[in-house]
Amino acid sequence: MNLNQFLTDLQFNIDRANQQNWEPNWEDAPLSYKLYQGLPVVPLSGEVPLSLAENKQPSKPNIKEIGHFLWYVYGITQVSESFFSDDADPAHTFRRYAPSGGGLYPNELYVYLKIEDLPEGVYHYDPAHHCLVLLRAGNFDSYIAAAIGDRCDISSCFGTAFISTMFWKNFFKYNNFSYRLQGLDAGVMMGQLLETAKRFGFASGVYFQYLDSAINHLLGLSEQEESVYSIIPLSVETTNWTANGTASHKNISSEELKRKLKPVVFKRYERSEKVLQFPKLITLNEASKLESTESITRVCNPSRDIEESLQISLPQTESLVFDLAEISKQRSSPEMDFVLSRVNQQQLASLLKESMSTFSYRNDLDEFYCSQGPRVSIYGCFYNVEGIPNGAYFYNQLQHSLQEIQQGDHRVRLQTGLSIDNVNLMQVPLCLHVAGNIDFFREELGYRGYRILQMEAGMLVQNLLLTASALGLGGHPLLGFDTSKADELYRMKVATTLIQIPIGSYRPRQWLKGSLHS
Repeated sequence: MNLNQFLTDLQFNIDRANQQNWEPNWEDAPLSYKLYQGLPVVPLSGEVPLSLAENKQPSKPNIKEIGHFLWYVYGITQVSESFFSDDADPAHTFRRYAPSGGGLYPNELYVYLKIEDLPEGVYHYDPAHHCLVLLRAGNFDSYIAAAIGDRCDISSCFGTAFISTMFWKNFFKYNNFSYRLQGLDAGVMMGQLLETAKRFGFASGVYFQYLDSAINHLLGLSEQEESVYSIIPLSVETTNWTANGTASHKNISSEELKRKLKPVVFKRYERSEKVLQFPKLITLNEASKLESTESITRVCNPSRDIEESLQISLPQTESLVFDLAEISKQRSSPEMDFVLSRVNQQQLASLLKESMSTFSYRNDLDEFYCSQGPRVSIYGCFYNVEGIPNGAYFYNQLQHSLQEIQQGDHRVRLQTGLSIDNVNLMQVPLCLHVAGNIDFFREELGYRGYRILQMEAGMLVQNLLLTASALGLGGHPLLGFDTSKADELYRMKVATTLIQIPIGSYRPRQWLKGSLHS
């Protein structure tokens, strides 16, 4: 298997990446959530707050507040019922505030907690029952700290979140293309977690680099089924975050660290009677793993490949004030429901500035002395925007301006690039593209760079969706578009488009829906 070619195909030729004549077996589909059997369970309060309008003052949470936090991050918030034929049973879809491709939610959320009224230990968050499932009891500060290269004072953190991917949960539908989706979905969930953490007064930092097998061993995961993608410590106390500095740690290997804990095997319920093999996903996951902490590195972000051209300064805007609970609930993903309306410069400026400013977050990749901006950026095709000629642009975050790439109405060009006509782009004033390094930082990060870049793209997508919702607009993330055509439109050389997000006004969809909270 040529891994480089496989990643290229995932980006530019999905038909070649996927198995031929792939048809999902919907009657044998997996559940969108993981269910353990025979383990201790801690119920969480369903009386969640209906407003998250202000950031709380930092204070160590209790079990009730942890339940509220987890529900807003990844709890099941809505159920919808669909009928595909007159004689078929209805299909139920369980939605969360973090969107997911096809509503399949391939990611899982685990937490290591040290709070009052709860035994110290590692838990799985069960969204189906809104409860914590105890996997390992005990204090694992030193183990987790060692696994991330002693770059965070885990002992000062009340909790640590682990975001994993279960490969089968969306492989059954998307085949090998699911590998691209899994990173994006993980990033969207991480974006929701970081934004929710701010409202609860929690400090956080994202660690993309750690000893994979050691962390999977801690959680009792089978690496043929599931693997952790990121680690996010949570703190309300002064914490030593050394993600941007030189890690002064003793080199340790996964095998050496794993010997400190006995292996655990858990029973869980799998609805699919036949789980198919996904060897390419397993091979790529193995190639992406870190085996020792000496492999931990940092990235000096490259400059953009935008030629000198007309720059349009955008109006300065104040930070948006919004209720995270309300805009999460109102967030809509219109398909054929977009309605063309005029967008003013203030709205566009707020959307771009707010999304990029909230994307600034503590992580273990940025090289402090040479960072030239984030690894992902925003391009966009604009139509019917007040005071801005129709055309393709790059958003220059440092100057808060649009850099013109190509004038014209590009809606038809974008529409013909869709693999499925599920969105009418003729009714969309803003069609944004999140872009990143075309080589996925392979030289600096190896094959791990691909999934990291997808996660960061997903985090920025969630910021864009939440900001759009706060502005009364809807956004619909799309991967079914011709990447080569989009790259050509923006005249890219060292970057490539990772995901497309049409944003605009929409008509309310006629459907029956209900929220799931007390």
